[in-house]
Amino acid sequence: MRHLSFINKIIFAFNILIALLLLVDCLSPYVSVTTISFLPFLALGTPILVIVNVMFLGYWVLKGRRQFILSLIALVCGYLSLGTFIQFNNENNSSKDDLKIMSYNVRQFNSNLNLESKTVFEDIKDLVATSGADIVCFQEASNKYKMKPFDYPYKYISEKPRGQVRTGISIFSKYPIIEAETILFTESVNNGCYADILVSKDTIRVYNLHMQSLGITPGHGIIRNSDSQKLYKKLTSKFYKQETQAEIIAKHSKDVSYRTIITGDFNNNQYSRTYNILKGDRLDSFDEKGSGYGRTFNFHRMPVRIDFMLADPGIEITSHKNFNQVYSDHFPILATFRL
Repeated sequence: MRHLSFINKIIFAFNILIALLLLVDCLSPYVSVTTISFLPFLALGTPILVIVNVMFLGYWVLKGRRQFILSLIALVCGYLSLGTFIQFNNENNSSKDDLKIMSYNVRQFNSNLNLESKTVFEDIKDLVATSGADIVCFQEASNKYKMKPFDYPYKYISEKPRGQVRTGISIFSKYPIIEAETILFTESVNNGCYADILVSKDTIRVYNLHMQSLGITPGHGIIRNSDSQKLYKKLTSKFYKQETQAEIIAKHSKDVSYRTIITGDFNNNQYSRTYNILKGDRLDSFDEKGSGYGRTFNFHRMPVRIDFMLADPGIEITSHKNFNQVYSDHFPILATFRL
């Protein structure tokens, strides 16, 4: 570094910090929050760490300096451990016989009037109908009367213990639901459910999850108005709950003789341990057939992917689609599967 100018020395010092953060971030999918508590926070910022390291790499290459090696190593390790957040799998191999599934956090169909539009329910109903989805997994949707107009012959709407506050989830299907059940997470308003669905002569289990919310909804000023230490402890406990819930579902799905598809709002991104536990050896529909960034939620104006569809290896994913319609704080996803 003695041959670098003073400004370049400062730039390289910052480069070292960002490269080290990305290298540590490589542990995020594999190490529990109980072991290294700040890892989930790093995981949330993974795309930013990657982009900044790419900028440093380009800067040193243009300067003709070997300092580019540091960010190059960090980026290679990040790619091998975390994968990429941008996909270019535009090819759609789906056919009319493939199973089409939609997942959508509808935020109670705007019953709290978070959006100015007064036609949100009708808009979502039209979107679902137009999509042609065979199975629809809703999160934050529990009003049985409100959901009657959805034209599906089979449905399961989550049940909640008397006196408890729970976010509702539901599964609508064109195919017979043989069995369905709500999976209640302890000390949480969030929950999951599953439905065993007979598709032609094949039975599959579809899980619909709404994982532990972090409680930092954009626009509520929670981050800005909270004491930093208390907020850190609060979020750490929420990350731990997510991991615990993911382990419950992972164990639950292992005891199933059917092939499974896991869908839902994970409330965390693809670099988190929560996602890694749920994914296991399953295939992510966006990784297989998605295109672009795959944003399903805007967190303080930063696009993130926190809604997923994961299929057992024996199920072929033939297409994936992200939507841009603003009828909720989430954006729906749609994928097709060949059983």
